[in-house]
Amino acid sequence: MSARPVPPQGNGAGAAPPRAGAGLGTRLRAFAGTSVALALLVAVTAALAAAYPRAVDRYGDAGLRRAIEQARPDRTSVQIQAAPPWMASLQQMESLLRAAPLAKARTEVLAAAEAPLVPDRAQSSYGVRTTVPLETSEPWLAQPVGLPAQVVLAAQQDLASHSRLSAGRLPRTTGEPVTAATESVEAAVTADTARTLNIKVGSVIRVPGSGRGPLAVRITGIVVPRSPDGAYWSALPVLRTPALSRQPGSQLSEVFWLGGLLLAPDAGPALLGTPGRPDRYWNVAPDVATLRGHDLDRLASAVANLESGPGVQRLRVAVDDELEAQTNLDEVLADHARLRSGIEPLLVLAAVGTGSLAVIVLAMAGGVAADRRRAELALLRARGASLPGLAARLLAETAAMAVPAGALGLTAALLLLPDARTAPAVTAALAVTLLACLALPLRAVAAHRTVRMHDDREDLTATRPSRRRTVVEATVLVIAAGAVAALRRQGSGSTGLVAAAPLLTGVVAALLLARLHPLPLRALSKAAARLRGLVIPLSLAQVARAPGFAVLPLLALLSALTTAAFGGSVLAGVTAARDQAALLDVGADGRVETTTGRLPKALPDRVRGLPGVRDVTAASVTREAKPQQSGQPVPLAGVDPAAYARLSHHTGLGSFDAASLRSEGEADAKGRGEGEKAGAGGGADRPLPALASPRVAEEYGTDPYVVLLPDGTSVTVQVVLVREHTPAVIGDDFLIVDRAALPRAAAHATTLLLTGDSLNGRALRSAADGTGASVRLRAEERARHVDSPLQSGAERLYVVAVAAGAGYAVLALLLTVLRTAPERRALLARLRTMGMSRSQGRRLLILMALPQAFLAAAGGVLTGWAGIHLLSPGIDLATIALASPSGLEGAALRTDPLSLAVPALTVLLLAVGVPAAQAWWTGRRGSVSELRLGDN
Repeated sequence: MSARPVPPQGNGAGAAPPRAGAGLGTRLRAFAGTSVALALLVAVTAALAAAYPRAVDRYGDAGLRRAIEQARPDRTSVQIQAAPPWMASLQQMESLLRAAPLAKARTEVLAAAEAPLVPDRAQSSYGVRTTVPLETSEPWLAQPVGLPAQVVLAAQQDLASHSRLSAGRLPRTTGEPVTAATESVEAAVTADTARTLNIKVGSVIRVPGSGRGPLAVRITGIVVPRSPDGAYWSALPVLRTPALSRQPGSQLSEVFWLGGLLLAPDAGPALLGTPGRPDRYWNVAPDVATLRGHDLDRLASAVANLESGPGVQRLRVAVDDELEAQTNLDEVLADHARLRSGIEPLLVLAAVGTGSLAVIVLAMAGGVAADRRRAELALLRARGASLPGLAARLLAETAAMAVPAGALGLTAALLLLPDARTAPAVTAALAVTLLACLALPLRAVAAHRTVRMHDDREDLTATRPSRRRTVVEATVLVIAAGAVAALRRQGSGSTGLVAAAPLLTGVVAALLLARLHPLPLRALSKAAARLRGLVIPLSLAQVARAPGFAVLPLLALLSALTTAAFGGSVLAGVTAARDQAALLDVGADGRVETTTGRLPKALPDRVRGLPGVRDVTAASVTREAKPQQSGQPVPLAGVDPAAYARLSHHTGLGSFDAASLRSEGEADAKGRGEGEKAGAGGGADRPLPALASPRVAEEYGTDPYVVLLPDGTSVTVQVVLVREHTPAVIGDDFLIVDRAALPRAAAHATTLLLTGDSLNGRALRSAADGTGASVRLRAEERARHVDSPLQSGAERLYVVAVAAGAGYAVLALLLTVLRTAPERRALLARLRTMGMSRSQGRRLLILMALPQAFLAAAGGVLTGWAGIHLLSPGIDLATIALASPSGLEGAALRTDPLSLAVPALTVLLLAVGVPAAQAWWTGRRGSVSELRLGDN
């Protein structure tokens, strides 16, 4: 007979304590579904958290590179030049202008550029050039108005590697070294220069000499630039493409051609024999591929260092005491920094809102897991498990799933978004993983600090908030009020606290709703007690007995709805701002306009017949009308009052009543002959009614005054209407009158304003071909406002933020349903054994879920609406919406109804649909099996 096992005596000090990892695989298999769901949640959240900083980096890098590329290389290159030391001997100056000393100095110049300003060595040009253009006397060179052409001579190094020969050969030096006394040198020109100035291979261009005879420049080759837009050719554009120029103070029509001649690399000393004042130059072109948006401040410091700081001082010591550096790259960087500073606060707002929702949902997931295992953990505590041991056990369980999931999410973010910083992404993914690992242990430790035989009752309508909770809620309320006040007063870029203002608004609303919504539940419970039915009183009683833990899902739902409403309103505001700016730029859906002459009479009918064109309004616009008492030109437009009133009402630009603009003498004006110089409204007794801009109305008043027209005629106008904007004239100054009352010569149509939903730009340009008219479409102008990757990237990030916020809201709702699912199944099964029908069970579960879901949805809509109105004065969307200055003054944040209604309705439908589906599934399984599952 075998001996019985002897239990440990005393307090069990000799027994080995269970390890935290003991039975880890068994416990994970027991909660396989929960573990997989947690891993999926952590992976997605870690991927989003890691992707955000990398996406911001990528958009910032692309935006900076676009800004540098759009600016001309003559602005973005650091141009360093040094004149020969005129106190030195001629031989010393000649030696400084030869290729070897120039190349040696170039090495010093490129080494002086400090990171992150990395020079593009291939595009950084250097050499010797004249700083004063030299006039040529060759009569065969192109002369637009009879003035002789002028040329710039440049001995630019590395010409062979940056061009290909189109004709002839590259210039070279033969025989003795070139000196200031050399009488003839060879040169090449680009194909554009040769075509424009009538230069051919073998042509000889003579330029004046200084203290000697003319210098003959023989053209030996015509080259085609390999990269014409690169800095090598564009830092001094005249070497690539000739330009029309004029002397300072001369008439606008007195122009001449200015072109560039490319000498042999060793021919620089010959320039000393000309009056062109030759300089050595080194152009440092930045390597665009190495630029990073997060290095913007350091890049600006590096540019300042090379332009006017220690860098240029070192070059003066190493190269020449008189060396100077200049660039406009600092201005380009400053413009980009202003764009970035206007967009970044809005991105922070989106990141804080969505990130906080992720934190809440992860905390809820840990709370749900702890609540589902409450009996198990309570038993472990009752059998002597310590809080540190219990926390270690739960930490090991969650870490076994969360750490690989976090690593998987981080890897996905790194692979999907390459070429960005890794450290911020790793930090964000680690934070998510750590929070997921700690949520369950901390919740379990907080719930099981004391060993209890049973749980206290936590009815929502019976439990009173503690003093500690009251203090915390009051603190949050004060912080939220301060953040909202700061945002309204200082704008979205003021402090880090301001970034959390939309979230804090939702938090305050959630706390208030959690405090207040037991009151209507008590009132409804008392009213329902007198009803004869069973379902409604029972559902209200069950809702009233819901535990206080339901406050956290309420907080998540309200915060998610507020964040989604805010993000959706930002996107809607950006779209509206671009649409309005495009409308102000065009004046209608489309615009066909000529600035010289008139439009053909048949063009309006031809345009009206094109697909997509709904209406055409003709206008005669002149920008040279001058009020007699001022002499300053004011744009004046003659229109048909009825058609123009419809157009103004359609566009929303200065709508008015057509009768107020119609001239009393319109009928007489239509019958005037060609010889009349004034219209029927031209007399002082019957002035033309005019619609004017506020500035014109203020300057010239509302009394009648005479306006002189470009053809010598005049009309008398009287301002009767004042509007900020009008479709016919783009700008802040305008006068609009009845076109029928204008003199015939001034009433010809010059502008067609089109309305239509889908105008075809190609068809319109084809119809206007040969008329000299330009075609502008509102849709095309709207697209031009998305100019920087920073803007488009910010929009995409907001779309992702709104989608993620909606997803976390749904997840919070599902976690709430999962937490209470066993209790609902058991309740429904017990009620089914007492005779409740399946339809009554479905209605019961729906009515149990409806009060909190309805309060959350309604509270989310109201909170989102109130939050947007509270925060809108401190947020200007113009930076993210518009690529360039526009007539639109600011872009305010406005409420978007869809962003408010769609997430709230989704939450409401899910809150009702999930319990209904559960009731249907429970009815199929049967009450006995559900009760047995509950017993187990």
